[in-house]
Amino acid sequence: MSEVTAVYSIITDSSSLEQKAEEIALGLTVGSWTNLPLLEQEQLKNHKGRVVTVKEVDEEKVSGKNVGELHIAFPAANFSKDIPAILTTTFGKLSLDGEIKLVDLKFDQDLLSHFPGPRFGIAGIREKLQVFDRPLIMSIFKGVIGRDLDYLLNQLREQALGGVDLVKDDEILFENPLTPLEKRVTEGKKVLDQVYEETGHRTLYAVNLTGRTFELRDRARKARDLGADVLLFNVFAYGLDVLQSLREDEEIALPIMAHPAVSGAFTSSEKYGLSHALLLGKLERLAGADFSLFPSPYGSVALDRDKVIAIKEELIKKTQIKSVFPVPSAGIHPGLVPLLIQDFGKDCVINAGGGVHGHPQGAQGGGKAFHQAIELVLSGTSFSEETAAFELQEAVRLWGWKDVVAK
Repeated sequence: MSEVTAVYSIITDSSSLEQKAEEIALGLTVGSWTNLPLLEQEQLKNHKGRVVTVKEVDEEKVSGKNVGELHIAFPAANFSKDIPAILTTTFGKLSLDGEIKLVDLKFDQDLLSHFPGPRFGIAGIREKLQVFDRPLIMSIFKGVIGRDLDYLLNQLREQALGGVDLVKDDEILFENPLTPLEKRVTEGKKVLDQVYEETGHRTLYAVNLTGRTFELRDRARKARDLGADVLLFNVFAYGLDVLQSLREDEEIALPIMAHPAVSGAFTSSEKYGLSHALLLGKLERLAGADFSLFPSPYGSVALDRDKVIAIKEELIKKTQIKSVFPVPSAGIHPGLVPLLIQDFGKDCVINAGGGVHGHPQGAQGGGKAFHQAIELVLSGTSFSEETAAFELQEAVRLWGWKDVVAK
């Protein structure tokens, strides 16, 4: 019988973790069991939640409370094969029941087959860019609210001339009369085509898909018709199921870049909500993101390294679903490239805003410095003024260089 197994961390007043687990398994499925007549038990047995594992966490004892990890299986017969139904089944009213966090959802092969995963994934994006042997470099438009289209296009050109592989809108750049989506797409495409003719380097532009939920499909289709490369999408302001619907629409068929805005409301607590790896890793991958942005462990909006690595592993581990580009973000500059490659390998996107635009030689210099840093690290060469090119030297003078320390 097909099922999904939910993994919870829990701090409870219950004297027995086993009893609490059984209460959850019944409360989220058939409601009760031992007081049912045998005939009703027989009728409902294929719908009853099943306690798989109960583990007490002794080292995290809380005064007067039990701390544990619970694994509970839920029959697929109970829910439709979509993420909202699965989250409601496994964590709906339970999310209101004290100190309990949904750490993971384990899907069997039958359930996995109902989810599309990314349309392109890592391999497909690399094919589009014809870049196969290094991390990709992405930069962000900065300070564009209240600015006109010429300002945005100048930024786009400078970033592309710096050799970045992707440029994304700021997630707070919404539809407005100064830089409407259709102009950003059409005029931006002209700029990037011109840079390609001049340099032979292809840059993809991720345009922010915004508006009311029921307008998104038509706006995305319009963006595709206008020649958009990638859609940036604030997934958690809208919902994972909206992401999946955009991914599955054959009249859109564009790579989707998932932004983590609002996700902190679900993940930040150690005692409540969902784990980062589940929300920004596994569920985004199932729903169809090609890129997943999340805070890096290095910058001003830093996330603990173990949580970041757990997100990465969910995005790239081998399953029947295509892998997703991890995009560690916030506070990234060229001097962090050694750490980025150590932690994420070649299959990641290095995403920088100030680390590109804040370079003394502007966005062109910032993009070049990232390329030079990647080349230096992948060649196994140590940084020095003799080994580093000019733009990288300038970046390091400004932000420093983080050598990898053997563990």
